[in-house]
Amino acid sequence: MKKLFYFLLFLQTFLFAQQPEVVHLQAWANDYTNTLSSEQLNYLNNDLRAFSDSTSSQLVLLIIPTLNGYPIEDYSYQVAKENKIGSKKNNNGILFLVVKDDRKLRIEVGYGLEGSMPDALCSSILRNEVRPYFRSGDYYQGIKQGIDAIKAATAGEYKATDLKRKKGNGKGLPTIFLIILFIIISLFFRGGGRRRGGGGFIFYGGGGGFGGFGGGSSGGGGSFGGFSGGGGSFGGGGSSGSW
Repeated sequence: MKKLFYFLLFLQTFLFAQQPEVVHLQAWANDYTNTLSSEQLNYLNNDLRAFSDSTSSQLVLLIIPTLNGYPIEDYSYQVAKENKIGSKKNNNGILFLVVKDDRKLRIEVGYGLEGSMPDALCSSILRNEVRPYFRSGDYYQGIKQGIDAIKAATAGEYKATDLKRKKGNGKGLPTIFLIILFIIISLFFRGGGRRRGGGGFIFYGGGGGFGGFGGGSSGGGGSFGGFSGGGGSFGGGGSSGSW
């Protein structure tokens, strides 16, 4: 019964929480929380652009303050999808999302990189490379370590640790029943919400729950140039975490 309670609680939040504004990415490193200095943003932008130039894969950083209870998985997918991160041919885009006030993280992986960056590997990067620094308040170093690990993973050089999955005790409602119920309900509501002007409870906000990220700093412009998506597609691959 406890599992069912938490599942229904999550489902309620998922269906009725208003989706914040889907950010239009203007740079490779985007910070709407004033967490990073201009020098740090400048370094990250040049680093991420150089990674794209040398590999054709597009890795983009986005830091926002809060999602006001909206699921990070759905928001991350929408940002990656709307900004078309990665090339249309290879679908090799990655979004590294940090929701600072919510203390949540996610790596969203494009179709073409799901083989080299499976969910368990993404989870290992967030847990072992990023979270220790975030917990000590060193956000820049945590982000840098995460980016370096993601780049290594796309090249098959990152060695994940602690990837064993815990087995359930078999109690409660069958997992397959919960999965089917979730898919049916979420498709019904999200199908309308993901179309601009469509119906449903989830929709694109103009100002979002935090004023459309107004007042924050962004890495757009500057000598390193702006970001432009290449038409990449996403299917929900990746992993989320917290600190």
